Amino acid sequence: MNYKMVIHTVGQVVLLEAAMLVLPLLVSFYYGDGCALPFLQTIAIALAVGGSLTLLCRPKNHNVFAREGFSIVSFSWLLLSAIGALPFVFSGDIPAYVDAFFETVSGFTTTGASILTDVEAMHRSNLFWRSFTHWVGGMGVLVLVTIIADKLPERSMNILKAEMPGPIVGKLVPKTKDTSRILYLIYLGITVLVAVLLVIGGMPLFESVVHAFGTAGTGGFGVKSDSIAGYSPYLQWVITFGMLAFGVNFNIYFLLLLRRFGVALRSTELWTYLGIVTASVLAITVNIASLYETAGDSLRYAAFQVASVVTTTGYATTDFNLWPEFSKAILFLLMFMGACAGSTGGGLKVSRVVILAQMIRAEVRRMVHPRAVSVVRYEGNTVDKETQTGTATYFALYSLCIVATYLLISFDPFSFETHFSAAVACFNNIGPGFDVVGPTGSFVDYSDFSKIVLSFAMLLGRLEIFPLLLTFIPAGWHRR
Repeated sequence: MNYKMVIHTVGQVVLLEAAMLVLPLLVSFYYGDGCALPFLQTIAIALAVGGSLTLLCRPKNHNVFAREGFSIVSFSWLLLSAIGALPFVFSGDIPAYVDAFFETVSGFTTTGASILTDVEAMHRSNLFWRSFTHWVGGMGVLVLVTIIADKLPERSMNILKAEMPGPIVGKLVPKTKDTSRILYLIYLGITVLVAVLLVIGGMPLFESVVHAFGTAGTGGFGVKSDSIAGYSPYLQWVITFGMLAFGVNFNIYFLLLLRRFGVALRSTELWTYLGIVTASVLAITVNIASLYETAGDSLRYAAFQVASVVTTTGYATTDFNLWPEFSKAILFLLMFMGACAGSTGGGLKVSRVVILAQMIRAEVRRMVHPRAVSVVRYEGNTVDKETQTGTATYFALYSLCIVATYLLISFDPFSFETHFSAAVACFNNIGPGFDVVGPTGSFVDYSDFSKIVLSFAMLLGRLEIFPLLLTFIPAGWHRR
């Protein structure tokens, strides 16, 4: 293990967080909300910690292999959340540190689960910081580091692979730095487009920026306790399509920019994603038709909630706890599937669902026709045994993590529906679940122990298990 390289890079990440905290500091100055000192204190702590880690560990060997990449990502996200929680505590908006840590982890992991019951009471600068963590976490802070770092670690693609969501991460162009830059430019461009469309629809600029952050990162933090319910149908439709857009693999957008329309539009994952969304919206629209005045209202509520859940954003325009069981069942299944690989969404990912379905089909065919050659295909290519094994292993760990999370939080006195949906919602980075933790509820009544468990579940889900798991296995600490 290249310990000095790990510590040095983590220090750079903390220094980057100090720079990011300048934005909410400026918001505090602009609105005069009295939170400038808490942000200045946090910036000072981040500079002290980041500076110490960077200066005390100057690596001679800049190699970053898989285990270094996993460790860098794991420790970076833990420190980002630990320090990022401080403005909430120092300002008094969230006095208890465990609650603030939960809220910050939820922000950086783009989960959107919250312990707040009165969002409007928060200072504007904290509201901005809370949603800005979504935007940073959506694409990944280590991806941003690779753009601004003067000297990249050798084999830095291992860092991107450890942080980017989805089973397959590759370079769009030969250089890792250029790949990161392209991803962030696409990400920034669509974010600005969403913000502009919200402003055009009459949403105030501050709220437009905050909701654009939440939509882009598929996070779900906003500025109102009723989420998006109080906004106009136009604004709800903008956010609906925005969420769906950020649930698409960003490689598709890169191919479209290169005018390689044929390759982009032949994506199995893309059409599976859009097909599942369309079918779910139509089914729920019919099922909830009797609850709303017009078919247009039913369609809008169904489309918004399906987009919110499948992309793991967590915004809401209505209390889907009150929907029929059939509609709630569809939403619950969508919680597991998630968005496309290479998007900002969480969940199992459409690509893994497709590969798992193909593996099951191939296995059934082998059982019926033992001598037949059954091939698993994805995106027109044969899926090798290593990828199949990796997908199956991930699914097994994914299931075990959700069950373990459920068991650990089940000591709190809530229903099975609350506990299990809380575990699924946090691990899949969705945010709201059902019953007590539904769209009109919060996680505030969970014990500190359960909040810490759910915080780690969010981190495990966002980093897709292996970085955190392998970081804390002693076998991975030995030197070469």
